[in-house]
Amino acid sequence: MEGDDTLQLRVFDLNCWAIRYLSKRRQERIQLIGDTLRHQGFDLVLLQEVWSEQDYSDLKARLGSSYPFSHYFRSGVIGSGLCVFSRFPILDTLLYQYSLNGYPYMLQHGDWFCGKSVGLVIIKISGIIFNVYVTHLHAEYSREKDAYLPHRLVQAWELAQFIRHTSKAADVVLLGGDLNMHPEDVGIRLLRGWTGLQDAFTEATRFEGCEDGCTLVPNNCFTVKSELLPFPLGIRIDYILYKAVSSFTVKCEELKTTTGTAPGMDIPFSDHEAVMATLHVRRQEQAVGASLGTIEPALVDVVTEARTEVGVGLRAAQRQRYSTGRLAVLALLLLLLQAAGALGTLAGLAAEQPFPKLSFSLLAFLAIGVLLLATGLHLFHTMEVKMLQGTEEQLRMALRALQERL
Repeated sequence: MEGDDTLQLRVFDLNCWAIRYLSKRRQERIQLIGDTLRHQGFDLVLLQEVWSEQDYSDLKARLGSSYPFSHYFRSGVIGSGLCVFSRFPILDTLLYQYSLNGYPYMLQHGDWFCGKSVGLVIIKISGIIFNVYVTHLHAEYSREKDAYLPHRLVQAWELAQFIRHTSKAADVVLLGGDLNMHPEDVGIRLLRGWTGLQDAFTEATRFEGCEDGCTLVPNNCFTVKSELLPFPLGIRIDYILYKAVSSFTVKCEELKTTTGTAPGMDIPFSDHEAVMATLHVRRQEQAVGASLGTIEPALVDVVTEARTEVGVGLRAAQRQRYSTGRLAVLALLLLLLQAAGALGTLAGLAAEQPFPKLSFSLLAFLAIGVLLLATGLHLFHTMEVKMLQGTEEQLRMALRALQERL
C-alpha cells in the first residue's frame, strides 16, 4: 500500500513466442526474460506462448524467490502456453477452453492444437481480491481475407461472458494477453463494451514506448516484415485491460512497451513487445456499479455487428458441412459399388475376365481414406455449426435485452 487506501500494482504482459524447435534463440530469450523479471520486480507477470512446460520450469527456477507463486495452464495437444507468476499468494485458478479454435487440417497455423483458452487466477493483496485473467486468441494471418474472424469473435464473446460471470466476487478485474485484434476491431469493442474493461493504453496518464502502443513492429528482428507492410508503424494486439468491480477505483498511472532489443543484448524478448503497466487501486466510500449499459446505444451496434459476422461464419460452416457430407456419401457409394463388383466376381458372373486385384485394392484403400477423412471433417464442421449457432443465439438474446433497456 502506498497509503492507507491506495495500492500500486506493476503488471508485465508478454507473448513469449517460445515454440520448441521453431522459435529462434528460444532458450536464450527465456533466460533473458527470467533475468529481467527477477531484477525489475513486477508484482504480476502474464505470459503467453510458453508452449513447453520445460521452459515454464526453467523460468520458475530462474525467478526463484522473486515470484514464489505461479501457475501453468494446461490444455489442447501442445498446451495453452499460458502462465502467471505472482509475488502474492494465488488463492484459486480456473481454465476455460474456447469452443472454437480454428481447423485441425490447417497444420501451418496450428492454433487448433494448442487449445486456446483463458486462464483465471485469484489473488488477494492487502485485503483486495483480484481476478486476473490471461488469454491468447486465435491469430488473424490475413487482414484482407480473415477466415478465422468468426472463431475469434466467438472467443471474444466467450471471454467476455467468462469474465462477467466469474468476477462478481472480485474487487478488481485485470486481463492481459495477446488478443490478436486491433483496438478498433469489433471483437475488442464487444469485449470492452460487454465487460466494462478499460484499456490501459488509452487511460494511461503517462506512456513510453512504441508509437501508438504497437506491440508487433516492423523493426523487431523476429517479425515477418511482409505481414506488416500495410502497417508501417506496426499493430497493437497485446493488451492490459482492467476495471474496478466494488468499492474501488483503478487508474493506470504509467504504461510502457519495450522498443526492440533488450538492454545490453542483440535480441528482443520476443517477436512481440512487452506491455508494462503501473496501476493504482484506491478504495472509495461509495461502491462502483457494473459499467455495462453506460453506452448502450453503441453497444447495441457492436453486438449487432458481431452477430452479423458470426452469421457469416455460420453459413460458411454449413456449406463446409454439406460439402464434406456429400464427399463422404460419394466415397461410401464407391465402396458399395466395389463390394458389389467383388461379390459378382466371386459368384462367377465375370469369370471370363481376370480380376484386377491390385487396382481394386488401391481404389478401395483410396475410397476408405476419403470416407474416413470426409466423415471426420463432417463431424468437425457439424460441431462448428452448433457452436456458431449457439453464439449467434446468445448474441441475439443479448441484443434483445439491450434494446429493451434503451
